[in-house]
Amino acid sequence: MERKTTSFLALGTRFDVESHYKLMRPVGHGAYGVVCSAKNTKTGAKVAIKKITKAFSNLTETKRTLREIKILSRFQHENILKIVDIMKPSSFDSFEDVYIVSELMDTDLHQIINSNQQLSEGHVQYFIYQILRGLKYIHSAHVLHRDLKPSNLLLNSNCDLKICDFGLARVADPQENHVGFLTEYVATRWYRAPEIMLSWKEYTKAIDVWSVGCIFAEILGRKPIFPGQDYMHQLHLIIKILGTPSLEDTEYIANAKVRRESMCWFP
Repeated sequence: MERKTTSFLALGTRFDVESHYKLMRPVGHGAYGVVCSAKNTKTGAKVAIKKITKAFSNLTETKRTLREIKILSRFQHENILKIVDIMKPSSFDSFEDVYIVSELMDTDLHQIINSNQQLSEGHVQYFIYQILRGLKYIHSAHVLHRDLKPSNLLLNSNCDLKICDFGLARVADPQENHVGFLTEYVATRWYRAPEIMLSWKEYTKAIDVWSVGCIFAEILGRKPIFPGQDYMHQLHLIIKILGTPSLEDTEYIANAKVRRESMCWFP
C-alpha cells in the first residue's frame, strides 16, 4: 500500500512526510538535520520532526543515525526525549532521508542561558536535578552520552527537561575493552573532559559528569566556563581554574606526543 505524503519547505529543506502531519514552524537546524514542529491531525498531538538528509551518504553518518534511533527507541524515561515514530519510506529503492518524529519541546537550555530570562536558585537546582536523573538512567544501561551540552537539553514551559541527541553515544560495558573508540571525536570542546583531549588510556562515565559540571557553571555564570579556542587553550583554561595535575597523572596519557606537550605545564 502506497504511503500518502504531503510536502513542505522548512529552512530551505523539503520535507516529504505522511499526510496526517501539518507543518507548524521550523524549530532549528544543525550539522545532522533540520527540525520542524508539526501537528498530527489524527491525534491532535504536537510533535517535532527531524529530517536527516542523505542519512546513508557515508558510513559515519549512517552509524550515527542508527545509533540515535536504537538508543532513543529503547530508553523510556521522563528526562530523555521520546521517539514517537520513525517514518517508513515510500520506496526502499529511493530511500535516502530519515524522518524521526519525537516529543515537541519549547526550547533548549542554550537559548535560556543566552536570554534575559531570570533564573532563580530553584530553577537551577531543578535543571541540574533533572540532568543528573536522566544521566543516572543512561549510565545504568552502560551508555555514555559523550555530547552533553546546553543545546542538547530540551525544555518546556513547565521547566521539564529532556536529554536529546544520542548520535555520539556509546555502550561502555565495564567488562569490555573500549580502546577502539577512545580516539574518536566526542563532545563539543567546551564541555569535553580532560581525559578525552589528553588521549587517556581509558575513560568512564565520569566524562558525562564533567560535562554536567561545565553546564552547571554556565547556568550560574550565563557564559561558558571553559571556552577554549583549540584543545591546548582548552586545557590551559581548565588548569588555570582547577590547578596543575600531578606528574603521576600524566602517566595515563596514552598518546606520546600529547604526553610530551603536557610537560609544559610543569616547572
